[in-house]
Amino acid sequence: MTSTAAAPTREENRAARLITDRAEPRNVIILVSLGIGLAQDNPITGLLWAIEAIVFAAAIPMTYIKKGMRSGKWADRHVGQVQRRKLLIPVIMASVGVGIGGMLVFDAPDDMLALVVAMLATLAVLLVPTAVWKWKISVHTAVAGGALAMLALTWGPLVWIAYPLVAVIAWSRISLRDHTLAQTVAGAIAGTSTAGVVFSLLSA
Repeated sequence: MTSTAAAPTREENRAARLITDRAEPRNVIILVSLGIGLAQDNPITGLLWAIEAIVFAAAIPMTYIKKGMRSGKWADRHVGQVQRRKLLIPVIMASVGVGIGGMLVFDAPDDMLALVVAMLATLAVLLVPTAVWKWKISVHTAVAGGALAMLALTWGPLVWIAYPLVAVIAWSRISLRDHTLAQTVAGAIAGTSTAGVVFSLLSA
């Protein structure tokens, strides 16, 4: 006799949806950008650079996604279809690349430049399984893991205490049947390692 997993309750679905929506990549990018901006020698200047990072890595991509939703190109703001993600990720990479160009031209602090380059590198890594294998690796856990890695490198190792939050985000994605366990774990590993290594190499 085979057993099947019990369907999530309505309350679990509600909690999972809340976590998924609140921890979407845009919001995490805003938080990590502000966190690293405030750590700069001049926090005011750091916050201005954080805003630049947020515009190109979060605001412009989300505006593009919302426009696609209105036209019917995307079914939802998390863009659950693999084929659509394969088209979306390069657009986001282009926006982040423009942001990096601005930082290079106007001599952004090393940490702020490292933050955005790490974002671009993470997107490049996520694009491989998405485009080549058509495998929906989790962007939610990748961005969350990468953000915590960069914050830990900036503010100190105590930040790693918050890493179980990535597992909570993974639970929400699995509970909503948007990802498998393997996809969330792979996302967390890819984001944490890629962003952590790139940020470590490029930051001051």
